[in-house]
Amino acid sequence: MSVIPLNHNFPFDLNIRPSTSSATRSEDTRFGEIAQASAISKFGIAGRVWEASYILLSYLDCSNRDAPDQLEFDPPPFTRMACADPLTIIELGSGTGLVASRIAEHLRVDRDLLLATDLPDVCGLLESNLQACPAIRVQPLTWGSMEDAVALAISLGLTTPGADEAPSPRHPTHIICSDLVYFPALLAPLLRTLLHVTSPPFRSPTGESAVIVISYKIRSLPKETPFWSAFGLWFEYAPVIALRVGLEAGAWCRFPITLDGEDESYVFVARRRSESRTWTIPENDRDLLAGVGAWGTSEGKVDDSFETMLLMSLNPVHD
Repeated sequence: MSVIPLNHNFPFDLNIRPSTSSATRSEDTRFGEIAQASAISKFGIAGRVWEASYILLSYLDCSNRDAPDQLEFDPPPFTRMACADPLTIIELGSGTGLVASRIAEHLRVDRDLLLATDLPDVCGLLESNLQACPAIRVQPLTWGSMEDAVALAISLGLTTPGADEAPSPRHPTHIICSDLVYFPALLAPLLRTLLHVTSPPFRSPTGESAVIVISYKIRSLPKETPFWSAFGLWFEYAPVIALRVGLEAGAWCRFPITLDGEDESYVFVARRRSESRTWTIPENDRDLLAGVGAWGTSEGKVDDSFETMLLMSLNPVHD
């Protein structure tokens, strides 16, 4: 089993520039081009707002949509649903904190909690950008690290390190992942952490695991498909679809159709397969991506849900 090396945010020949989007608020200088340029120089990849983050906000944050036409989503975003129970949200790979900051605007400070996580050396950036968000707590979480997963469980009161008084337990209700599927070396550690946070002690006493919301931009299918082939063995997932209502009402379509007319992007909603609770998670990363342990067997296997979605395109979707 491997974890992400601490310098993975600075790959060889790193040459990236700040991103821009209509979803960015000009008055919020924390995530603008100047702030991103400074953050990239200090934190590398983590200092940039990646494209699928804007896509995710178009789904979760209704304040992004100010056009005369509005969108109805299936499933509807949890940020627009009345919930009697407290929300406990974990964001993996929070980076600059843009997504966390916007989700926090929909949270109830006295009841809800969002844990913004990233590599230890990125947490300083998160703390700086999110210090004005009382519903957010920053915590280091290296993908693939059982030690960090245990520390996360302790911070949520889900396990007790010793005689110290533990906080009231908070089981995660949602896991947020925005534009995290890219480098091949990160795929197995990311999947392993998703399995960590949907296994005991994170799973609720009712047996229900957290809802996972993932935004994804296709950049290199041959390099990225192995993640989805393994992810689908352990998790049930489907793309968010949208219906445009208003001046130009239309049919249900996959959301979003394209990003700037180029590579396709997706927002997926997923849950851990209930039958996977008894499966043994392999310690070897290569075995994990090969499907070993899934469906309770030691043979390699793949899930073809993602390839099926690509073939179907889901645009438009008819009843």
